[in-house]
Amino acid sequence: MKIVVGSDHAGFPMKAEVLAFLKESGHEVLDVGSFDPAPVDFPDIARKVAAAITTGEAERGLMVCGTGVGASIGANKMKGIRAAVCHDVHSAHQCVEHDDVNVMCIGAQIVGPWLARDLIAAYLGATFSTAEEFRRRVAKLAIMDDER
Repeated sequence: MKIVVGSDHAGFPMKAEVLAFLKESGHEVLDVGSFDPAPVDFPDIARKVAAAITTGEAERGLMVCGTGVGASIGANKMKGIRAAVCHDVHSAHQCVEHDDVNVMCIGAQIVGPWLARDLIAAYLGATFSTAEEFRRRVAKLAIMDDER
């Protein structure tokens, strides 16, 4: 799977671990920054992650910031993006299965690299359910995108 990865400065140290794990797992990776620990605004990175997904350049995205919250807020501002903060394995797979999340956000100040690997594996291993109830709900989210 082709994955776009982005981080702000707070997530930058963990991003190296994330990139290594993705490559070890056989995924193709698009890194959209940040590329050093200098301060960067997470909305700028969220825009790059979202663009890679909405243009089809990547199938899913991962963002790492301090808590995951800012990254999620920024990504969710972009049409066609469904981003979620995930700090437990259940949420990491269920957000895809039930909500068709296409950007998972994690907080480098909240989880360590070992848990981040488990979260990423659960997220990327999940598929969107074929159940009508989940499809109907996600379709309503798409309608809400168009109402902006």
